[in-house]
Amino acid sequence: MANTVWITGASSGLGKHTMEALLARGWQVAGGARSFTKAREGSALLLPLDVTREESAAAFVQEALSAFGPPDALINAAGVLILGPAESLSLQEYQQVLEVNFLGAVRMTQAALPLMRQRGRGKIVNYSSVNGLLATPFEGPYAASKHALEGWSEALHMECAPFGIQVMVVEPGDHQGGQSKYRPHAQQVEESYRASFERVTAAIARDESGGSDPAKLGQKVARALEKKRLPARLKAVKLPERAALWLHDLLPSRIFLKLLSLYYGV
Repeated sequence: MANTVWITGASSGLGKHTMEALLARGWQVAGGARSFTKAREGSALLLPLDVTREESAAAFVQEALSAFGPPDALINAAGVLILGPAESLSLQEYQQVLEVNFLGAVRMTQAALPLMRQRGRGKIVNYSSVNGLLATPFEGPYAASKHALEGWSEALHMECAPFGIQVMVVEPGDHQGGQSKYRPHAQQVEESYRASFERVTAAIARDESGGSDPAKLGQKVARALEKKRLPARLKAVKLPERAALWLHDLLPSRIFLKLLSLYYGV
C-alpha cells in the first residue's frame, strides 16, 4: 500500500515541488492550499486549506482521512513573507506571518500527531529557512517565525522520539520561482528607511533569481522521507549561503552583522 503524506502550501513554491516529487515516487498526497478547490488528480487529493483557521484545518483532516486514512508523513510548507522595516510593520502584519509560518505548522502538527502516535510511527517535515538560522534586514517577521519554528521543532523532535515519530527541519536558501503575492511589501515604509529598503529588496530579488532549482529540493526531501531515519536538519544551500552560515557561527556577532549589512546595502 502506498505511503500517504499531507502537505500544506502545496499550490506553489517548495511545497508544490515537494508534492510533485512525492507523487512521482508513488506516494498518495493530500495537498492543501488556500487557492485549491477540492479535486482528485491521480494519487493527489487537492483540498482547500487555510492553516490559520481551525475549521479549515479540521475539514482538511476529515477529507484526507476519508480518502487515504492516517498519514505516514506531514510536511508543513505553507509560508508567507512581508518585507518591511521592523519599526513600521503593523502588528497585524507581524501576526499574519507568524500565524501562517509558525502557528499554522503547530496547528497541522497537533492534528496529525495523535494519528501517528496511535500507529507508533510517522514523520514530520517543517520547512524553515536559512532565515531560521540568521536574519536579513527588512525580513524581521519572517526571520522571527522561522527562528520560532526551529526551536519548536527541536522540542518536538525530543518529545516525539519515544513514540517512533521523527522530525526534520528543512533549511532552504534562495530558490527560484517564488511568487511575489506571497511576499508583499509592508503597507507603510517610513521615508527614513526608503533608500536602504529599496537596495535590500533589489538584492533579495537578485539572489532569488539566481537561486537553486526548487524541483531538486523537492526531490531531495522526497528521498529523505523514504529513508529509515530522517536527518534532524536538511540544508539546501549554495556555497555562498553555506559560507554565511559558517561565518555567522564563527565571527563575533557585531562583525558578522556589519558584513551582512554591507552586502545588502543597509
